[in-house]
Amino acid sequence: MNRIEATNDFVIKFANVNGSGSASANELFARAILRMGVPVAPRNIFPSNIQGLPTWYELRVSEDGWLGRRGGIDLMVAMNPQTWAQDVKEIEPGGYLFYDSTKAIDCGRKDITVIGMPATAICNGTYEDARQRTLFKNILVLGALAELMSVELGVIEQLFAEQYKGKEKLLEGNVRALHAGASFAREHLGQHQVGLKVKRADKVGPRIFVDGNSASALGMVYGGATVCAWYPITPSSSVAETFQSYCKKFRTTPEGESNYAIVQAEDEIASVGMILGAGWNGARAFTATSGPGVSLMTEFLGFGYFAEVPFTIINVQRGGPSTGMPTRTQQADLLACAYASHGDTKHVMLFPEDPHECFEFSATALDLADRLQTPVFVMSDLDIGMNQRLSEPFHWDDARRYDRGKVLSAADLEAGKEFARYKDLDGDSIPYRTLPGTHPKLGSYFTRGSTHNAQAVYSEAGSDYMYIADRLQRKFQTAAKIAPQPAVRAAEKPTRLGVIYFGSTSGAMDEALAHLSANDIHLDAMRIRAFPFPQAVKDFILAHDAVFVVEQNRDGQLRTLLVNELEIDPARLRKILHFDGTPITARFIAAAITKQVHELAVSPKGVQA
Repeated sequence: MNRIEATNDFVIKFANVNGSGSASANELFARAILRMGVPVAPRNIFPSNIQGLPTWYELRVSEDGWLGRRGGIDLMVAMNPQTWAQDVKEIEPGGYLFYDSTKAIDCGRKDITVIGMPATAICNGTYEDARQRTLFKNILVLGALAELMSVELGVIEQLFAEQYKGKEKLLEGNVRALHAGASFAREHLGQHQVGLKVKRADKVGPRIFVDGNSASALGMVYGGATVCAWYPITPSSSVAETFQSYCKKFRTTPEGESNYAIVQAEDEIASVGMILGAGWNGARAFTATSGPGVSLMTEFLGFGYFAEVPFTIINVQRGGPSTGMPTRTQQADLLACAYASHGDTKHVMLFPEDPHECFEFSATALDLADRLQTPVFVMSDLDIGMNQRLSEPFHWDDARRYDRGKVLSAADLEAGKEFARYKDLDGDSIPYRTLPGTHPKLGSYFTRGSTHNAQAVYSEAGSDYMYIADRLQRKFQTAAKIAPQPAVRAAEKPTRLGVIYFGSTSGAMDEALAHLSANDIHLDAMRIRAFPFPQAVKDFILAHDAVFVVEQNRDGQLRTLLVNELEIDPARLRKILHFDGTPITARFIAAAITKQVHELAVSPKGVQA
């Protein structure tokens, strides 16, 4: 049997039971490797309901810096009998299985190395308290893995010291369990049992380790949001919770006065209604939600679009439809958000690829909402939002000023500046607005969701409706020019093939492109960063004979938007779809594109890579 031998380049997966305390131990393992200067990318896969169900923690270790999922498991730490057969099946030939051998089990595979440690028996003989037995078993396993894979115990001890500062009893107990596990591995397993090793490197640099929801919350603070109304929903709840913690730190005066308002509403309908009112009143306001919440918000979203009121929605997408898969990830809300509400409605969407862009795009969304006077979506997802990721440090230029758009002051009105709330005066289709209380006599208007003319007066005249509807469409075209533009990467060799992708697919896509290029399949790549699409997107598609559209949903929603909005021949756009609820892998992308490239090459109307 050829064992997998690798240093600083492998995938390890922990199979545990929800509520057992395993998540903390698994994260410690990831952070220890990170402290040793080796980039890591963890994914926590957990159940949506009760304690006792299966949970997994997949860790990509890559000195080369690949942060997406690779695909395949080199070492499985199988601690859950419920999922034993599935977990064993995932291991790569030549890989490793580490399990609790208190009860010996035949895994049925001869092409992997099996390593048993009677963790339960050791803990039962050491600890009397049932809770301690469960928690310290995870640390015992952590110590054994650290010994087998050359992870420095001193680094883990330092992490314990930081975690349990001021709680010496907890610190001492965890350190003892750690060393007990390492001693068992040293005495009974032998360090050469596992060919996967961690070696100190200097590949992390100044990057930070943060999740996308925390980044979005901080972006809202820096972007000037002062009002948040929300209703708890997985996986977005921590956006509002973290925003509140940041506001307590940064938006509270020395006298204890709060310069912010955070309301947990009775439902998603109320929450979006509150931020619509706050946006109308001049505050920068947002809500955080997920797909089912967006479904409930559609009436107010249409109101905000038609009455031209700015506010921001952070949509941390999850599996759907209906309740769907609350703790699984997808990119399946594009059509729901792009056209949310009835009638001819269109909304701006931003697609961050990582926590760094969650921070930047959250602040940018507030600017765009004010400038365009419309709701703006930040389309994150569970993979970005709830998983910690290595990210470039966040930067903020203190000279940056908020773009409040066309807001008339009392002085503007006194000077005779023309005010017609819904009239295009400058040719960019964005009208001027006033805020309540700006002037005692001038600049007032009636905000309505019903049809109105350019002066905000109720009207059912077809010509008035068409003027407003056409101007809103032209304003949408303005949005395409000022929203974040697509990122384009040319192939190493000239090619007639392209690929389009967006959001959290980015990490796996980067690695897949490198793999495809190494196998002489060259693709020009475009990462979409916003909707509506600028002309550059259409030009990119038309410059290629075939463009693969990679997305994490069943129906090819980005492809549908491209065809619908840019009037592209659907035959040019070839679907690469992944929608099982787990983050897409580089192997999946590379295999799917390779298969289609070969099909194109043998087709009478095919193209050569």
